[in-house]
Amino acid sequence: MKRITLLAAFSLICLLANAQTADEIIEKYFENTGGKDAWNKITGLQYNASVNTQIGEIPLVMYNSKSGSYVKMTVQGNEITQFAFDGETAWGMNMMSMQAEKQDNETTENVKRALKEFPDPFLNSKENGFTIELLGKEAIEGTDCFKLKLTKQPTLVDGVEVENTSYYYFDAENYVPILVEAEIKSGPAKGNISQTFFSNYQEVNGLYFSFSFTQGVKGYPGQAINIKSVEINPEVNQSLFIFPENK
Repeated sequence: MKRITLLAAFSLICLLANAQTADEIIEKYFENTGGKDAWNKITGLQYNASVNTQIGEIPLVMYNSKSGSYVKMTVQGNEITQFAFDGETAWGMNMMSMQAEKQDNETTENVKRALKEFPDPFLNSKENGFTIELLGKEAIEGTDCFKLKLTKQPTLVDGVEVENTSYYYFDAENYVPILVEAEIKSGPAKGNISQTFFSNYQEVNGLYFSFSFTQGVKGYPGQAINIKSVEINPEVNQSLFIFPENK
């Protein structure tokens, strides 16, 4: 009995010695993807991508920064601004009228709050008031993962602040996220779980980015987005963010 007790105690010590904390996982993540110093030097990111649809491949350009962002797509030779934000005004193109329309005040405020997450929600998370909790391990499609709960600044829903939480699954071997889940708080899909799968990490100027990701709702097929290239701190025409006056 004494020998069994000693073996159990030794096993527990080994388990605790090998246990990871949330902070250690995040530190390893940034270490493996280029280092915090390099990530902190990012002022803008542009993703040149494409999605496959029923009408063929649609090119996408997605730009994000701390002061503005936009998503543009090219459909049958026509450039369409799906979304844009200049730091104050959020807007996008109405696909029915083909006119630019401003987003409502609540949506715009939520976009402003989301700026804290650039270029990565785990970078300077404590300074931003975010909290990270390790929930244990879980297998995702056969891959052992650390499950982390990230709680960010509350989001507005119908004028009320609600918890803004996402669940990240980090590959336990490579320490990079392969899945993010979050509850959808508003709109027709309210109450469902959004999922974004990440894969095909590639190096760009010393930093590593996912070049393939799939977005959708849990339980349904998602939309695959293929990244052609990533540009770090590109020069961008500021007029792309500004709401156009419709004629």
